[in-house]
Amino acid sequence: MFKLYYYPNNASLAPHFLLHHLNASYELVLVDKKLNSQKSADYLRLNPAGRIPTLVINDQPIFESPAICIHICELHPDSTLMPNIGDAKRPLFYQWLAFLNNTLQAELMVRYYPHRHTNDESSIPNVVSAQDDRIADALSIIDNQLAHQEYLLGDTLTACDYFLFMLALWSLPIERSPLTFKHLAAYLKRLCLNPTIQAVCDIEGIDITPFKSYS
Repeated sequence: MFKLYYYPNNASLAPHFLLHHLNASYELVLVDKKLNSQKSADYLRLNPAGRIPTLVINDQPIFESPAICIHICELHPDSTLMPNIGDAKRPLFYQWLAFLNNTLQAELMVRYYPHRHTNDESSIPNVVSAQDDRIADALSIIDNQLAHQEYLLGDTLTACDYFLFMLALWSLPIERSPLTFKHLAAYLKRLCLNPTIQAVCDIEGIDITPFKSYS
């Protein structure tokens, strides 16, 4: 039994997608960010970083969303969510998951929490504007990758695609949102037909109609 500590439309969303996709036995435990519960003493014992998500399996807590995703995939080697060892696409899996986490997600965090990255409040609008450009650059790279293939790694859906869908949701308020990129927007519209994405977004109360309505 997996226990996923989550908050709706947070970094726990990608692991939630994977657990549902695999039809795994799991329990969702809400960490209420509105009450700052991720900083509570009980939660910090599981995750000293005080962030969401945390996955507990066999009494062992694991934090950091990409690490959780890799661990879930490795526990289910017969799934196609991660290429097998020896597969030429295995290193590409790590490449894209790292890019999504270290580039796109990192840029989004600066964009939405600019006050953490400057000690001059008057510079915040400039930080936000610069981040919009950097996020658009990252989305453009992804758009090019999707120009001639159905998923990030080719013709098979992997954990990278679920991770990207999560970040695409977060990117919607950006001026050059994912919907302004032809191949990425069409890809996201296709992913909206995925039963796992539909079910998990329904559970977490996430609106995916902007992607569905793209034409």
